[in-house]
Amino acid sequence: MKRIFSGIQPTGEIHLGNYVGAIRNWTYLQDEYDCVFCVVDYHAITIEYPVEEMKKRTLDTAIILLACGLSPERSKIFVQSHVPEHTELAWIFNTVTPIGEVERMTQFKDKARQHRANINMGLMDYPVLQAADILLYKAGYVPVGEDQVQHIELCREVARKFNTRFAPIFPEPEELLSMAPRILGVDGQSKMSKSLGNYIGILEEEDVVWEKLRTAVTDVNRVRRKDPGNPEVCNIYTIHRAFSDNAMLIEIDKGCTSAGIGCIDCKKMLFENVKRELTPVREKARELEKNMDYVVDVLEKGADACREIADATMEEVRATLGLYPPR
Repeated sequence: MKRIFSGIQPTGEIHLGNYVGAIRNWTYLQDEYDCVFCVVDYHAITIEYPVEEMKKRTLDTAIILLACGLSPERSKIFVQSHVPEHTELAWIFNTVTPIGEVERMTQFKDKARQHRANINMGLMDYPVLQAADILLYKAGYVPVGEDQVQHIELCREVARKFNTRFAPIFPEPEELLSMAPRILGVDGQSKMSKSLGNYIGILEEEDVVWEKLRTAVTDVNRVRRKDPGNPEVCNIYTIHRAFSDNAMLIEIDKGCTSAGIGCIDCKKMLFENVKRELTPVREKARELEKNMDYVVDVLEKGADACREIADATMEEVRATLGLYPPR
C-alpha cells in the first residue's frame, strides 16, 4: 500500500476545523493507504506554551484521534519526539535547503506577525522539520488543505535537492487535497483557533456547543428575519456542508435566500447534525480517558514501528552522506 504521513499539533482542544479539515478524512484514508499519523510536539514548541500542560495535551490529542476512529491496527499513531530521527533528518535537510525558500513561506510570515516577541529559528525551520517528518517514512502522499500546499512544494524541493546532490533516496510526495470546506471560527472572519477564542471544540458539552452556534456570526447583510440571506457568504452554511446531507443543504439554501427560514432555525438544524456525529466521539473519548494504559500502549507501539522505519532510512542517509559509522 502507498504510504501517507500527516501530523497534528497538541496545542489544546481539537476543534471542528481540525476535525473536518483533517481528522475525519484520515479515518477514511486508513482503508486505502499505509498510514502514519503523528502528534507533532516538536512543532508545537516553536511558540510559547504552558510547559506544565504539554504532556496532558499530547495524550488528549491522542485520545481524540482514537475516539474519532483512527485505528492502531490500521495506522501507526505516535508522538514525534519519541522518534529522534525526525530532528536528525531535519538538520541534514537544513544543509540542502536554500534560506530564501523558507523565508518566503507564508506560514512563517503569519507566525512571525502573531509572535513578534518570539520570532525564533524554529518558526522559520518549521517546514524543513515538516519535510523530515514526511520523508523519514518515504511517504508518497500527504493529506492537506490548500493552506499547506506550499509546504508540500518545499518538501518536494528538499527531496529533489538531496537526491541530486547525494543519491536518489527520497520520493517527491504529492498532496492529497481535502475536499472538506474551510471552516472559519464562530466570528465568521478568522480561521477557527483556540488561541483566538473563536472555536467549537469537538469534545465540548452540547450546551456549550449550542451556545457558540447560537451566537455565531452569519450573513452580516441579513439584518432582520424577513431579509433574504446569501448562504455562500455564511459560515454557518459552510459548516452545514460538512455535517448535513444534500437534501438539507437544498432546503437551507432555498429557505435562506427566500427568507423562509431564519438564522436561528438554520443553526438549530446544524446543531442537531453536529450533535449526531460528535456524540459518539465524545463518549468514546470519555471511555479512553478511563483507560490511559491503552492510549499509552498505542503510542509506544506506534513509536516502535516508526523507529524501525526511521532507523532504516537514516542508515541509508548516513551512508549516502559518507558519515563515519558507529561501531
